[in-house]
Amino acid sequence: MKVIICGAGQVGFSIARHLAGEGNDVTVIDRSPELMERIQDTLDVRPIVGHGSHPDVLAKADAEDADILIAVTASDEVNMVICQVARTLFNITKTIARVRDRNYLERSRYELFNNRGIPIDIIISPESEVAESVLRRLSLPGAFDAANFFSTRVQMIGINIEEDCPVIDTPLNQLTDLFPDLNATVVGINRNGNLYVPRTNDTLEVGDEAFVISATSDTVRTLKIFGHAEKEARRIIIVGGGNIGEQVAKKLEMHGNRYNVSIIETDDARAEHLADVLSRTIVLNGSGLAPEMLREAGAEQSELLVALTNDDQVNILTSMLALQEGCPRTLSLINDNVFQRLAGQFGMDTAVNPRAVTVSSILSHVRRGRILKVHAIADGLGEIVEAEVLDTSPIAGSRLRDIELPAGIRFGAIGRDGDIIMPRGNTEILVGDHIILFAMSDEVDDMEKLFRVSVEYI
Repeated sequence: MKVIICGAGQVGFSIARHLAGEGNDVTVIDRSPELMERIQDTLDVRPIVGHGSHPDVLAKADAEDADILIAVTASDEVNMVICQVARTLFNITKTIARVRDRNYLERSRYELFNNRGIPIDIIISPESEVAESVLRRLSLPGAFDAANFFSTRVQMIGINIEEDCPVIDTPLNQLTDLFPDLNATVVGINRNGNLYVPRTNDTLEVGDEAFVISATSDTVRTLKIFGHAEKEARRIIIVGGGNIGEQVAKKLEMHGNRYNVSIIETDDARAEHLADVLSRTIVLNGSGLAPEMLREAGAEQSELLVALTNDDQVNILTSMLALQEGCPRTLSLINDNVFQRLAGQFGMDTAVNPRAVTVSSILSHVRRGRILKVHAIADGLGEIVEAEVLDTSPIAGSRLRDIELPAGIRFGAIGRDGDIIMPRGNTEILVGDHIILFAMSDEVDDMEKLFRVSVEYI
């Protein structure tokens, strides 16, 4: 597959790394010679320095032969123009654009983003995606990662295995005997930076990160079985009233009096805006780095502080100050992988990586075969995928025990007619099934072939 990526920032770099690592023909365009030098030194892609919206630059990238164009520059308007030029002049059949400004998103996309207007097939809104990720994490306080599949009936949860985990040293195949009615499967383990698919007789160790696919109805029970019985926070402080903070606060307000929320915002005009649009949230104008402001927000009485500014270091320092002020748990937005490693340290709770959330959303739309959703885990070492079985899928009609799955792929759950089925050896795969599975990054090509859309697919 030939892919053109316009924008070599954190998101563009990560997408290029994913797709190039899978053997795709990837070209990256960016105005910055420094970013292009970094791309060229580290990835097997074709770098082009220039404006992605310029026809001559797209022609140099052989746009007429491209299957997909992904526009993730820092400018919404540039991304839109790139997609317009790509479709109009080069007839690229699939265009994906990152659009941040809600002025574009709040209007009907069917009036603006279509072949009669701006021909963008897929709009990715990072702030909305990240806000939803934060809300999932708020509802699952014992998980360090979470994603929904099969219309929210299935969840993937990442669980830190700590010393008080009751099932340490228990072979995974014995978990079914111990909890026969539990609809949950351990599909991946990250041990000391090594992500792998566990065998049935493997055991969990302290320090492991376990990735579990569970029926949503059993997620809370699964967390308890693995030693996490943390209660959902109801008294919450949000630091950072940008688009993400505002969306999170609005969603929490929709639950009526269930949550007691305060939000701290440094910018005067932004704080006034928040006070106008939020009805139940207490808005404070000040800095989350000021201990007196955290005290005014009630850090000692709060159950969770959520740091949602656009600065990793501010989020980390704010979280540390909140812990000192008596707030028991924190959740932070952290883009930089170096800072991501601080999650779980110094008493900090967990982190959400906006870059990873955006990359996962984009990957869902570039996979071949009938791939419905992708959630990248462990900094791209693996993926949790939802895929639909078509009549052209080679696994359709086969029993699971008869399917020769690659060692780096494991099925976690099957969605069928609204029901959740835990895969067993005698489970028959039917056309129309939604398979939620784990795949190592180097097995993605083989995974796509399991769900091919035609017999010509290779």
